[in-house]
Amino acid sequence: MVEAKAEEPSDNQTEVPAVRPSAKRPLFLAPRILCIAFAVFVSLFALDVFNAGLGFWETLVALLIHLIPTGVILGILAVSWRWEWVGGILFTGFGLTYLVVTWGRFTWYVYLFISGPLVAVGILFLIGWLYRDELRGKS
Repeated sequence: MVEAKAEEPSDNQTEVPAVRPSAKRPLFLAPRILCIAFAVFVSLFALDVFNAGLGFWETLVALLIHLIPTGVILGILAVSWRWEWVGGILFTGFGLTYLVVTWGRFTWYVYLFISGPLVAVGILFLIGWLYRDELRGKS
């Protein structure tokens, strides 16, 4: 009779379940695409400067100021593209911070549309970080 020994994971490694091959590409791309879509959504709020009746230079400055959040989102995305854990922490942190700081000022769907995508992107980046070796074909 042959007895099979179960391998025990070493103390310094945590095991994560395997990712199906069909889910690798979407799992890698999902947080990146969602983040770009959210940046476009946030950018739409900058368009209100064109109705302010300002001159050319004032409108340009106001537009640039309104696009600062979009720049921050895209900057974090650029770093997160390589280091998913950074995006996981920052996007989740920004989403929860927005929720805490603005709680009670808006109706529930405002929190859903602003904090929701940030937290979702952060969680997806963290999942991508956990499965980074499999997603990049290193396993």
